Formats: sequence, structure tokens, C-alpha cells
Amino acid sequence: MSGEGQTGRAGASERNEEYERMEKWLDDHPEFTHDYFARKAKRSMVDGWLLAQALSHSPNLKQPETSNSSGSNSRNNSGTNTPVRKISAQEFDRGDTLNPIVSTVDGARTFLGPSTSQTSVTNKLHRRPRTELKTLDEKELMYELVIDICNELDVNSLCHKILQNVCILLNADRCSLFLVHGREGEERFLEAKLFDVSADTTLEEVCENREAIRIPWGTGIIGHVAQTGELLNIPDAYKDPRFNNEIDLQMGYRTHSILSTPIKDCEGVVIGVAQAINRTNCKDEPFNLHDEKIFSNYMAFCGIGLKNAQLYEKSLLENRRNQVLLDLARVIFEEQNNVANLIYKIMMHTQSLLQCQRCQVMLIDDLCKKNIKHCPLGMGIFSQVFDLENTDFDNSDTFNREWPAEPRFPIHIGISGYVAATGKILNIANAYEDKRFDPTVDIDRNFKTKAILCMPIKNAQGKVIGVTQLINKLDGSIFNKNDENLFEAFAIFCGLGINNTQTYETLMKAMAKQRISLECLSYHASAPADEARRLKTMVIPSTYSYNLLDFSFSDFGLDDDDTLKASIRMFIDLNLLERFRINYETFCRWLLSVKKNYRDVTYHNWRHAFNVAQTMFCMFKSGQMDNVLTETEKLALIIACLCHDLDHRGTNNQFQIKTSSPLADLYSTSTLEHHHFDQCIMILSTKGNDILCNIRQDEYEEVIQMLENAILATDLALYFKFRGEFFNLVRSSETNWNRERDRDLLRSMMMTASDVSAITKPWEVQLKVADLIASEFFEQGDLEKTQLNIKPAEMMDRDKKDRLPDMQVGFIDSICLPVYQAIAEISPRLEPLLDGCKKNRQNWQYVSQHNSKHVVDENKRENESKDDSIHENEGNIEEEIENENENLQLMDIESSEEAENTDSVTIS
Repeated sequence: MSGEGQTGRAGASERNEEYERMEKWLDDHPEFTHDYFARKAKRSMVDGWLLAQALSHSPNLKQPETSNSSGSNSRNNSGTNTPVRKISAQEFDRGDTLNPIVSTVDGARTFLGPSTSQTSVTNKLHRRPRTELKTLDEKELMYELVIDICNELDVNSLCHKILQNVCILLNADRCSLFLVHGREGEERFLEAKLFDVSADTTLEEVCENREAIRIPWGTGIIGHVAQTGELLNIPDAYKDPRFNNEIDLQMGYRTHSILSTPIKDCEGVVIGVAQAINRTNCKDEPFNLHDEKIFSNYMAFCGIGLKNAQLYEKSLLENRRNQVLLDLARVIFEEQNNVANLIYKIMMHTQSLLQCQRCQVMLIDDLCKKNIKHCPLGMGIFSQVFDLENTDFDNSDTFNREWPAEPRFPIHIGISGYVAATGKILNIANAYEDKRFDPTVDIDRNFKTKAILCMPIKNAQGKVIGVTQLINKLDGSIFNKNDENLFEAFAIFCGLGINNTQTYETLMKAMAKQRISLECLSYHASAPADEARRLKTMVIPSTYSYNLLDFSFSDFGLDDDDTLKASIRMFIDLNLLERFRINYETFCRWLLSVKKNYRDVTYHNWRHAFNVAQTMFCMFKSGQMDNVLTETEKLALIIACLCHDLDHRGTNNQFQIKTSSPLADLYSTSTLEHHHFDQCIMILSTKGNDILCNIRQDEYEEVIQMLENAILATDLALYFKFRGEFFNLVRSSETNWNRERDRDLLRSMMMTASDVSAITKPWEVQLKVADLIASEFFEQGDLEKTQLNIKPAEMMDRDKKDRLPDMQVGFIDSICLPVYQAIAEISPRLEPLLDGCKKNRQNWQYVSQHNSKHVVDENKRENESKDDSIHENEGNIEEEIENENENLQLMDIESSEEAENTDSVTIS
């Protein structure tokens, strides 16, 4: 066994030596170390490193020892879950009270105190021995003692020097120094900084045996001197009623004479009291007037030095506190996913810093606040309660606990409820003396509630969203002002962190609901598979049987199935199904889904989309534009035509803005057109409708980009914006359809030409379409009158329907003729569109000039009864026009600023 032990020890030694060599090599090759860490380090390693850096020792402040050591038998994961206390809140008590978190200047929350100039500590001067000091005369001695303290910025060391020097100056046996705590207007007291210091006592001895001695303001000799600001010389202490002999009895010491003087800063404010007891040369001899003078003069210098030391220490503590709070902020804002985890981390830092027995965080739910019945039993207005005890750091079950869990400790509804309702801070020194405290919560428990610090948690808007409270400090003391200020900082960070995390959780829920809604919408928006299979089995007639190659095509004689089959025929004749490997059943379902997603509005419905697609197809085939465009462009354009008005509501973009619809909030420009495109993408992305799933990625991206531009191009605002550039391009001799910008303009103008192509149809078709458009416009006008209480535009005012012919002429002049003239110059085979537009302008002009509203109505009635009579009526009108306008010649009307402002009926 001994041999095995020696072998084991030898192996461990060799491993240690190897580790040392490896570590040295890594130290000598920092570039490799950095590269290896960057490539190999896991998130847990980075978090551990950050935690180690955040909890490192401060060079300025002595870090208190913790119970956990490297050799402790704590559980394995305690190092990562339990924060090592980097600073105790008690350290903030060493100087004056720290500034409150809330600035008194403008009320803004700030964690940075007012800027304080840092004084560098110069090299300490060599102190003369005490024996040498005694040989100096009074002036030299005073000078040496002042020089001795002028460069000392450590408060403890400075106070020790002051008291030792007082012993030398006054030949005093004992000296003590008390510092004032609290601001004017608040509860003030004095606390012994150093007590019973003699000329031979070391600082370490005094600090080691120091006990907290507090004297209320105005009480006893020290309190009296602090309150009055006057020196007090007592020859016989036991004859003064203000003297307390308890300390003499405890220490076995006899106090004879006392000389107490206030210590004031440069503004004359009392910041402390120095006290000398008994003369060393003669204990029965009291201090004289000369002693009073020397003592007062020396304390005048000491007051300035002490104030400077306090300010310096305060600046260090302010900086240290900011480091603590920044560390807390980092922890808080790293955790955005879960409120429970965030609060747990906050409680860990709060518990370790403020050293209390219990810490609780209680969240308020708005529903609970309105109706307490909605809250868990016994939890008042709080919907969730989180708690942590100081012993939890040694209990592994705490870290495996499900959060939030049932509260283990009393909530103290009276206190926490008060804070939640008022938003005020409660600092209770003795819970049993507060009427809001319920003492029955401590019955049958091995715990007694003493001090309570309860604070509201507010969000960025100042709304109380929770309450946090601390119970009992570990050292048995009460929560002081520094605890309160520091805890307030924690509460502010806690509020911001909780609010952010709750907002994040709300956003995640909203996104989840959105995904579910989108799934439901996709399901209901998609056509049933059996309908697709039915359409798939249908025979698709030829292009000629549907007259799809004629610009005068009309869908009035087709039923819905015919429109679907005609659409399929267009894709087949363009060879798009084969070229882009589109599954036929998938295509049938996509086409049915597109049709299904058009609303049953008067004009902007599936029939309109089908007619726009037929015009585009005719431009490809009869207009020979398929020789100019690529197959990808033709695919994008024909899909855009069928989808360009998806989910149209029968109202225009301005109506969406006027009614503040969700669409207007989502898209600031081209509102409906963006929505149409989004609907198009939704259908294309739905399983079973994804007709583009088999094309290459680069082709897919190209098609989608063209598709978006083409649908947006149907916004007449964009047409007016870009048509000038297109017209100049067509008229110039530099037309080059190889440039992508030129091709984009061409595709956009072809979309506009297709969208308004109803104006090019035969007169009987144009009449019926114009009536449909006017009816939809009038319906919007009626909504504006009834819902918005505004007067609609003339084209949407039912009371102005007699002006329909004039508005049609204006529409043709400002929008239609310019675009058809331009595309006719590109391809002469597109002139039928221009001719049809001119012919309808002539007819509308005739109707307008002769005020023949009855003729229009008569023709509409004839349309509903007989097609033959329509043709006959059309011939009559044309004959009258020829008789009265025999020499009438229509001139080409170009776009102009005036034409664009003409009232018209928009057919897009």
C-alpha cells in the first residue's frame, strides 16, 4: 500500500510539474493563448471569467473574508451559482452617508455622485519620535503636529494621529474622537471613530478592540458639545450630570477631568467631537485655559484635514459603489429571457452585498391589483413571490428549485402592501413597534423578525411593478441610510431589468401568437387540396377558344372555372410550368388560393386580376414583348398581375391613412400595394402552394425582387414619379433594354398599362367596367361621409355621379393616353391598346358634351338585357359622333402637370 501511495504522489508531482510547464509556455506565447481561447472557449468558460473579473479584489478597499474557501467541501457548482461577496455594505459606513441615488438637482435617477477632485496621496513624511517632539517648544510642536496630519487621507489613520498628537499636546492620558452621522434636518448621532487612544496605542490595537459606541444628538457631554458647538472643560466628571460612568465601571478606569471640543470644517459645521481625559502628570489636576486654547487651535487644523479625508474616502466609496452597481447592471441586462432567473440573480447579489438574513421580491399583477380574487391565496396583491435566505447559499436544493415557487417566508402584507400602494420606502428598525407588522407570523417559527427594509420596484415610467424587502441584518444592527441608498439602487436596476424582461417575454408571446395566427391564416387562405385535384383533371381549352390573344378580350361570358382554366392556359402557352419545373397540382392549388384571397368587393376582385393578367399575356404574345423580356421576367410579371390586388378592401390608400388602419401603421407609403405583395409571398410560402420551390436560389431571389417591384408599380403615385424618365427613355435614340434600370422601368409601365387596360376595351365593356369602378368609389365615399364625417373627393361622391363622363376623360388624358402612346412606340403591335383608349375618350367626350346621362343609363339597361342591342346602340352613338364631328381629329395628348391634377376615376 505504501508503494502505491508513493507512486500516486510521484504521479501527482509529475502532473503538477507538467501543468506548470504548460502554464509557463502559455504565458510566454500570449498570441497562441488568445487564439486558442477564442476558438475553443465555451460560453460557460467566458461567463466564469467575467464573474471572476467582476468579483475580483479592489486595490483600494480591504475585502472581507468569506466563509467559502478553496478547500471547503461545498457542492461542486457553488462556485458558478453563488456570487462571492466583493464588498460589504458595511464598508460604505466608514465615511459619511453616501449621496442618495436620486439627484436633488432635477430629480433624475443617477448612480454617479457629484464630481470630486481626487487628491493624490503624497509620500508620507517621516514622523519624529515622541521623545524628540517633547523637546520642542509650543510653536514648533504645533507646526510638527499639523505637518504630521496634513497629508493623511485615511480617516482611521488620521484620527489615530490626531488623538496621539492631542495626548502629546495636552499631556492627556486618554483621548477619543466621535464623528457626526446624519445630515441637518435628519436624525443625527455621534459614533466613536476611535475610543480610549493613548500616546502609545497602535492603530491596529484600537481597531481590533473597537466597539460601536453611539451617542444620540444632544445627549451626554459629547452630544452637548456637538449640539452647541462650544468647548466644554469639566474639572470633575462625576459632578457633571451629563457624565455616564458605565464605561468606567466596565473598564475599571477613573475619569477625573474631561476636555471636549468640537471639530468643525471650513464652513463651521460640526463634523465631530474630540475628547481628552485626565492629565498624565497629575490626574487630579484639571485642564486649564491654556490647554483649551491649544486644543481649539489644533482642532481647527484637524477639522480641515478630517473633512478632506472624509471627502477622499467618500469618493473612493462612490467609485466602488458604482463598480458594484455596474456589475449588477451587467448581470441584469445579460438575463433577458426569464424573469425568474433575473430576480434570482438580483436577490443573490443583494443578499451577498447587504448581508441580511432574508430577501424577497414580490411582483404585482395588474389583474391582482384590480381584483385581489385573481391572486394566489395569502399573497395579497402579489402574483409572484421570490425569496432567498442566507443559508440557501449552502443548500444545493435552492439552485434546483423551480421558480417561481410557493413563498417560504411571510410576505408581511401590511408593510409590503403599504409600499406597493404608496411607492414609499419603509425602513423599520423594530418590526414589533410598527402597527403595520403582524407579529403572529413569527409564532411557531425559529425566526424573529427585527429590522425590515422595504422598497418599491418601479419601471422606467415610474409605475410600481413590485416590492422588494430585506429582513434582519446578519450582524444584528438596523438598516442604515447607506443600506437604504444602496438598496434603492438595486431596486431601480431591478425595476428596469424586470420591465425589460417582461417586455421581452410579452414580445415573445406576441411573436408566438403571430406565428400561430399566420399558420391559421395560411391554412384558411390556402385552397383545399381536393379542389386542386378537381381543377387538375379539367380539360384546358386552347388560347383561341378563350380569345386570349385579343386586346378586346372580355371575361363577362366566362364563369369562375373558365377564368381558372384560362389562367392555366396562359402559363402553359408561355412555357412557364415546364421551364421552372412547377408541379401542376401545386400550381392548380396556388391559383385557387390566389382566387380565394380576393375579397368579394365590387371591382378590385379576382375578375379584375384575371383581366390584368390577360392583358399582360396579350402584350407578351400579340404585342411580341416576349421577344424583349426573359422567361424569368415573364414569370414575375404574370404572377404579379394575378396577385397585384390580393386582399383588396375596396378602398384606396388614402382611406387607410384617414382611418388609421393597421395597414397604414405598417406601411407609410404604397400601403395597399405592400400588403398585396405580402399576401402574395404568404401564399407562395405556404406548403402546397410553393410553385417556386424548384427553381435555383438566384432565380428565386430575382423573381421575388421583380415581383415586388411590379406589384408596387401599380401604385399610381409611383407611376407619376417614374413615367417622365420612361417617356424620355422611349423618345431618345439611346434606348437600351440591356440596362437593368431601363428594363425595370419597362416592366413597371407594362404593369400600369395592364392595370388600367379596361379603358382600352370595346365601348360596351368600358361602360360596364366604369360603372363597377364608380360604384366601388361611391361606396368608399359613403363610408367617409358616415364614419369619418368628411366630404369625399368628387370622384367618390355619389352626389356627383353625373360628372362621370368628364372624370373619365380626365382620367384618360392624365394617366392612360401617355402610357399607351409610349409603349406603342416600343412595339407597333401594341397600338390596339392606344386605339381603344382613344376611341373610348372620343365616346366619353361625346357623352360629356351632350350631357346625355340618359344615353348612358339606356346603354347600361341594354347591356343587362341584350348584347345585340348593345352593339346596335354603340353603332348609333358612333354614327352620331361621325355626323357631328366629321372633321374631328384626336391629337396625341402627352402627360403634363395639369393633366395629373385632373379629377378622374382610377381604374387601378
